[in-house]
Amino acid sequence: MLTDRFSLQSLIRTEAASPAFVFDGTPVSPAEFAERIEQTAAWLAAHGIGRGDVVAVWLVNRIEWLALLFAAARLGAVVAAVNTRYRSAEVAHLLRVSGAKLMVVEAAFRSIDFAAILADIAKDEVPALRQLAVVGADAIPAHWPCVRFDAFERPYPPAPPTQDDIDLPVLFYTTSGTTKGPKLVAHSQRTLATHAASIVQALKLDPQRHSLLAMLPFCGTFGMTSLLGFIAAGATIHVLDAFEAAPAAKILSACRITHSFGSDEMFRRILALTDAPRPFPHLEICGFAAFQPGWRELAAEAEARGMSLFGLYGSSEVQALFSIGRGSDAFADRIEGGGWPMSPDAKVRVRDVETGELAAQGVSGEIEISAPSRFLGYFNNPEATREAITADGFFRTGDIGHLRGDGSFVYETRAGDAMRLGGFLVAPGEIEDELKSCAGVADAQVVAVNLKGQARCVAFVIPAGEPPRQDALTAHLRERLAGYKVPARIYVVDAFPVTDSANGVKIQRARLRGMAMERIAAE
Repeated sequence: MLTDRFSLQSLIRTEAASPAFVFDGTPVSPAEFAERIEQTAAWLAAHGIGRGDVVAVWLVNRIEWLALLFAAARLGAVVAAVNTRYRSAEVAHLLRVSGAKLMVVEAAFRSIDFAAILADIAKDEVPALRQLAVVGADAIPAHWPCVRFDAFERPYPPAPPTQDDIDLPVLFYTTSGTTKGPKLVAHSQRTLATHAASIVQALKLDPQRHSLLAMLPFCGTFGMTSLLGFIAAGATIHVLDAFEAAPAAKILSACRITHSFGSDEMFRRILALTDAPRPFPHLEICGFAAFQPGWRELAAEAEARGMSLFGLYGSSEVQALFSIGRGSDAFADRIEGGGWPMSPDAKVRVRDVETGELAAQGVSGEIEISAPSRFLGYFNNPEATREAITADGFFRTGDIGHLRGDGSFVYETRAGDAMRLGGFLVAPGEIEDELKSCAGVADAQVVAVNLKGQARCVAFVIPAGEPPRQDALTAHLRERLAGYKVPARIYVVDAFPVTDSANGVKIQRARLRGMAMERIAAE
């Protein structure tokens, strides 16, 4: 039998007085949302989707996206979330690995030409795909037959009875890309619903008092997890189809939003639009992921203007909002990545990457997590799943951090970005912060390279006005840091190489390492 408490359907509070969602000013009540789910389940069933079938969803943030996820759960099917930033190779990889039979796709959105991207994919690259369903048009130019997604426009025969296995996959997220392409992270209704309930309890969400601005894409865990938490709370969710600072600022102010989650760059852009000393007085929590240099300075400015930023931690494998800072934390602690796990049943430990032993509090190592929010595994990739999960069920995050000793932890950096210098594990941010305190330095990034058989760090700085002299910067660092942390080279650049992700703009540290080696070789 279906364990209602752990189903996605159980999250919908149809008795709630507040709207479930507001899309572009149009409210959708919980009852209307439940009806949309039934309509979508009927539509999917009429188009041959049933238990175990995979539907790829390539949409911006719209009610159809959510109805498809909940309807798939109703039928025992699976949604594969497609990042709207993906291009042909990435879309083809996801379709091929997931085995999706059907893709629901936008007709068009702003500058994204979905049809042109699909035209670059050969039919034999994705043999399982049978059909496209188009939102907003009858068809788009494509190699596959097209139908209109008209679930809300005309009736279909009712869907079969609700499926009863809440531990089967229901949603695939994609991991960050690798040379072999992204892996598909499988979650069940149980992992999604239990984590949503944990968020409600940890954040003490009150449907009468709290509301969410959803400005992150639903295709990623950061956007989806925050959304599910507020659905579970019965609180109103105002949705942006895609992030833009001006509409976000307008909704934050006009709708008295209390919570929002996003990247540091999103909040930076929102704050830059207004000179008001306290532009968003109703905001209580802004959970942010630090992807850009200068995030500490941003947090301080935001704090002074009444926008409290909270550091957090998450991943596709353990879901976003796995943990977050607390209002009772000291400001410097509250804005650090990591924080306190949402679930009382979550366990976090740190393993010394050199010895393989568990590390004491304050000692940096790889973060390992056991929690009800943990993924089922990587879809159709048992080898990668075995490598990622320990014998006692902890997920090896590939992130470096340390325990504080009070139940919270600190995320420092990705394991690939951490530097082993002078025999010690060093987070690049420590050196970057010192560089940014120097006159003439606007931003800094530090990477490790192999220099004459030794691991050394190299810095790239963006000047503030007249470019600073390397010898002056080096002298300052020698006074402030251990010798092994002082960069072997400091290069001045106009900008850092960046890449767009579903959740924001990120520095391409691998490219920086390549640039460092190229410049050293040229010497």
